[in-house]
Amino acid sequence: MNVACENTDRMTRIRDTLRDALHTDRIDLIDDSHLHAGHAGARDGRGHFRLHIVSDDFQGLRILQRHQLVYRALDALMQTDIHALNITAHTSEEAGDGVRR
Repeated sequence: MNVACENTDRMTRIRDTLRDALHTDRIDLIDDSHLHAGHAGARDGRGHFRLHIVSDDFQGLRILQRHQLVYRALDALMQTDIHALNITAHTSEEAGDGVRR
């Protein structure tokens, strides 16, 4: 399997896992692995990603709690597919009014 196909499959697994675990309104996932070529995490085949996720499951949660919710959902993939994940997590209200917390 070529790298582009593997990354597409990996990103699909990440999105599907998040959709299964959370009530998501939006998932924007960017693969930044190419920026980390040669880095220890890249050498083991896992990727570096930026995630912007919108879900009302984050309502009333602090930033750390939102991140913990995402990491719990992706737990298995953190062992096999993800080396680093930069998370931005908003509720639909926050995403709609331009507030970035």
